[in-house]
Amino acid sequence: MPNRLRPIGSYAAPVSAGVSVGVVANPASGRDIRRLVAGASVFGNADKAGMVYRLLGGLGAAGVERVLMMPASDGLSATLHRQLYAHARRPPAGAVAPLPVLEQLVMELDGSALDSLEAVARMREAGVAAIVVLGGDGTHRVVAKACGDVPLCALSTGTNNAFPEMRETTVAGLATGLVACGRVPAAGALRREGALVVERDGAAPDLALVDVAVTAERFVGARAIWSGAGVSELVVTFAHPSAVGLSAVAGLIAPLARGAGRGVHVRFAADPREAEHTLAVALAPGLVTEVAVASHRVLDTGDIVELPPAAGSLALDGEREIERRPDEAVTVRLAPGPLTIDVDAVMREAARRGATRMQPRRV
Repeated sequence: MPNRLRPIGSYAAPVSAGVSVGVVANPASGRDIRRLVAGASVFGNADKAGMVYRLLGGLGAAGVERVLMMPASDGLSATLHRQLYAHARRPPAGAVAPLPVLEQLVMELDGSALDSLEAVARMREAGVAAIVVLGGDGTHRVVAKACGDVPLCALSTGTNNAFPEMRETTVAGLATGLVACGRVPAAGALRREGALVVERDGAAPDLALVDVAVTAERFVGARAIWSGAGVSELVVTFAHPSAVGLSAVAGLIAPLARGAGRGVHVRFAADPREAEHTLAVALAPGLVTEVAVASHRVLDTGDIVELPPAAGSLALDGEREIERRPDEAVTVRLAPGPLTIDVDAVMREAARRGATRMQPRRV
């Protein structure tokens, strides 16, 4: 059951039975080792709290009446409370609608991915029309495992992000609210993303949204990958040349739009002299390295890549997650993934339909 955040001004009003939206804000995103080994910047919890506050403004303007939020630690909640308190005391002049009622889910946090899985499950039980995720590729990967067909608005607060977008959350909230409230139809506003299903003998299947990489590193360690050294194979769901991270390798040889139902399988060259292509790739912010590619092929939905048995680990969406036994066979299958809200497409359709036009004021 949800637990209302500390009542603040109008937030003490009874909860409406209207449209609800979920929010998962990962307080740990944007803090991995690439801050030390490359030029990535730190994304603090004060910044995330500000994003949530601005998100509420957009959601409220679209007609969303209730927001369920995963409990946040590390100062994110405290900062958000201060902003909501200031808003309640002095609302911004000219705001077209009040902020939605904000509720916090009652759940114990253990600081692992289980927190997000549990929060999303509870949001679905509560009937949310959409879930806004503030985090990196890893956070979105976890949420995608549990969200079913509840659409996601994917907002970036991490490093090396390829799946979520960097954008102003006020507009993202407005777009999410327009879809959640039915003021812009789902057709054309939602995109079916691709996913990579990783299957191993005797283990539960796992999921990646952007890429799966095979690396010779035996242990998970610091998780994040910031070098192509030791990477032998890569499978991606989409390939943008302008991306940062391993998916950019595929993007520089076989660009592929997201949501196209296709993917790319890349084999790296152990010997640069045997390379099909040698590329300069931005693998982390501020870090461009040389990558030798032996071969590549385009995949269709349902295609399976069989990875040869080898000691090492598998990286899912840029982070080492699975340590492999030397004799362990692994397959990677391109499959349909979660639905996401295409903010630009929503706002174009809203403009065409006049979905944000106000009625003339009576004097």
